[in-house]
Amino acid sequence: MSYLPRAATPATEAVRSARDLLLHNVYDYEKVTREFRWPELAEFNFALEWFDVVAGEHPDRAALTIVDANLTATSWSYAELARRSDQVACWLSSLGVRRGDSMIVMLNNTVELWEVLLGLLKVGAVAIPTSTLVSDVDLAWRIETADARFAIAPTSLADRFHLVRPGTTLVCVGEQPSAGWTSYSDSHAASDTFVPDGPTPADSTSLLYFTSGTTARPKLVCHTQVSYPVGHLSTMFWLGVRPGDVHLNISSPGWGKHAWSNFFSPFLAQATVFIFNYERFSAETLMKVMDSHEVSSFCAPPTVWRMLIQADLSRLSRPPRELVGAGEALNPEVINKVRAAWNNTIRDGYGQTEMTCCLGNSPGQPVRIGAMGRPMPGYAVVLKDPATDALIEGAGEGEICLDLSVRHLGLMGGYAGADDLTAEAWRGGYHHTGDIGTRDADGYITYVGRADDVFKASDYKISPFELESALMLHEAVAECAIVPSPDGLRGAVPKAYICLASGYQPGREAAAAIFEHCREHLNAYQYVRVIEFVDQLPKTVSSKIRRVELRNLEAERVAAGSDEGQYFYRDFR
Repeated sequence: MSYLPRAATPATEAVRSARDLLLHNVYDYEKVTREFRWPELAEFNFALEWFDVVAGEHPDRAALTIVDANLTATSWSYAELARRSDQVACWLSSLGVRRGDSMIVMLNNTVELWEVLLGLLKVGAVAIPTSTLVSDVDLAWRIETADARFAIAPTSLADRFHLVRPGTTLVCVGEQPSAGWTSYSDSHAASDTFVPDGPTPADSTSLLYFTSGTTARPKLVCHTQVSYPVGHLSTMFWLGVRPGDVHLNISSPGWGKHAWSNFFSPFLAQATVFIFNYERFSAETLMKVMDSHEVSSFCAPPTVWRMLIQADLSRLSRPPRELVGAGEALNPEVINKVRAAWNNTIRDGYGQTEMTCCLGNSPGQPVRIGAMGRPMPGYAVVLKDPATDALIEGAGEGEICLDLSVRHLGLMGGYAGADDLTAEAWRGGYHHTGDIGTRDADGYITYVGRADDVFKASDYKISPFELESALMLHEAVAECAIVPSPDGLRGAVPKAYICLASGYQPGREAAAAIFEHCREHLNAYQYVRVIEFVDQLPKTVSSKIRRVELRNLEAERVAAGSDEGQYFYRDFR
């Protein structure tokens, strides 16, 4: 059945005008930061007033392509997804989903995820993207905390819901598992013409995201109908994604970065979202898929980049035009190896679940290796002294903050149900990220670490990221994390938890080589004093290293007086 397109609205054209300024001047950073203005929107519905309009203009363009583990590819056009999401919106309404209602969306990278997200947007309901890795206890807590009345998940995960409060409407994708569940396949019998009950207020809620919880219990971030849907214009600019591009972003559903690069940014650019659902990561297979499907822009977290550089990068005959990394700061060694092989540079960027991309190395601009970049269009980024709260002028180091006297469309609406947390984050007229950065004379900001992660050793400030970057230069180090080890004399000394690369064995020889490497690449006050080899590092379900867990483990080890499995610098001098 052909799709009957929706007409553009004044809101559509306002978003298009702002977007086109970025697309047409993608290499002119000075111009876009000077001239870009967020569109003024009282009402806006991304699915109805943007995606469906694009579907009418480019009905046959692939909106989504998914390659499965067997390398079989399936594509859905903009028109197909627009029509199907209309059908899903009608079906959700028949289940009782109303404007403002929230639904836990616990799906894998399958087409149903995009259908449901678009359908919920059309209804004006609220999606709560949730990782398929969360436990039954965590899932029940999230549903209770977010007051979600609806949830959708694959049949294979139905048993994860046994603790969920009664009265929650449960929808399964796949065969119906048991009584009490509604089958998503029923949606195919619904009408494929959705009529909204009215306009969508721009400041109403569209998304709720639980933060990754690296240092504390996850907070519930509230995004409006414009903060992510339109605010990701800044992310689109940083990614460099263009109309007709094939954009591959390796990210798991349930986290903000998935919405960044697998939904809003490529759809704003009228590009194709490309997904590769591998069962086990293989750098060689990934490069083969990228080549055969002509991936033009590629975004991956540091973990994937680190695995890629272990392989023969020359296997990729047509490297993507755009290479970006996000999630955590990228080590310079990774950037250098990729540039040597692909004659292209990975551009780092920075944002949080609470906001869209606010710092980045944009296309065509000089890349400062190790730096996250400069402020993105529409963002007023400042540094503040964590101790005095004073603004840092010019070059210097401080907490990365947003000046709230300037309108930041891409910033969250606040923490849901937690006015105290919102007030704390926005104290003094600034949004406080909790991340420390250094700014050079040209405005480039380099990540130092979480304010909670930076520590002092003999009164010297230690940045875990700086030490980790130095360790990653050693060929034996596949992944590492630096934490403070309590020390009676120095207060604390740097300890490294290290995962070794393939072909290297933990032991005294490996420790000796790494300690020697530290002497060659670090200042004396930065030397790693303790090494422990581990098979893997503790991470959140969004793959961020939980240094807080490692800090606690080390504090417990020292308190117990246990030296088993530890290698000390003092023994190798």
